[in-house]
Amino acid sequence: MITVVVLSERLGAVLPAAALPALRAATAVYAGEGVPPEHWSVLGVDGPAPADVEDGAVVITTSAGAFPDAEVITTPEPLGAGLLDAAAVMHRLRSPGGCPWDAEQTHDSLRQYLVEETFELLEAIEDGDRTAMREELGDVLLQVLFHARVAAEDAEDPFDVDAVAAELVAKLVGRHPHVFEGNDPAVHDATSQQHRWEELKQAEKQRESSVDGVALGQPAVALAAKLVQRTARAGFPVDLLPEGDDTGTTLFAVTALSKLAGEDPETELRQVCRRFAANVREAEAKARAEGLESLAAEDWRRFSPS
Repeated sequence: MITVVVLSERLGAVLPAAALPALRAATAVYAGEGVPPEHWSVLGVDGPAPADVEDGAVVITTSAGAFPDAEVITTPEPLGAGLLDAAAVMHRLRSPGGCPWDAEQTHDSLRQYLVEETFELLEAIEDGDRTAMREELGDVLLQVLFHARVAAEDAEDPFDVDAVAAELVAKLVGRHPHVFEGNDPAVHDATSQQHRWEELKQAEKQRESSVDGVALGQPAVALAAKLVQRTARAGFPVDLLPEGDDTGTTLFAVTALSKLAGEDPETELRQVCRRFAANVREAEAKARAEGLESLAAEDWRRFSPS
């Protein structure tokens, strides 16, 4: 019987371990469709596959279609292999001969798209739209790949997507010692893991303040909630809340109390905003149905859904 070893086009000249016994016992090893000559010596290929392949031979190819009666050994791809395609496409778009628009972008010019794509993903999550979630996750991933590709061209401090991934892996492993290094007595549930994460981050980054590292550019409600969360974990009392009766202070106090009660004020407020937007659309539809071109204050109250 002929044995066909199907290589992954993503992984190149990588043989599956399951093919080794067949290769050792093969009467000949041939290269089939999709295997370039420069890979032949690495794969131990004797030559191109003839029209009639003898029994006992192995054909290494990227497609088993020409050998319907052969024993087929495939090359399994690791989780995340599709990311190789995404990185390759981004590299092509940014390289000479690629897309002129992509070639002109900088970290600064891409900032707006990162924010927009993030909020579009958030909306898809809130809507429970899994098709949109898949698309928007891809758009956020594009931003990561794009920024990493731009960073690789920096003359003073270049880094690429592999460096980004390596740093992420080091962070995840380092902050999960109970998973990768054995038992950690400080971690026994999700809450204790969250506290442990912050402790390890504080030690790793040598931060002096509990609010160091909080992104001050995030939306105000989310920012207030994060500041309160950090200070509460550090053991600071609630009476640190700013005093005053102005709008900002009142909003901060409401946000703080919500966060301390275990709620997510940013999500809560977004849900109310979405309900309000839905109410406005319904009221506008009712107004159009009654032939009104605009709504006065009393009309809004009359048409507002209960």
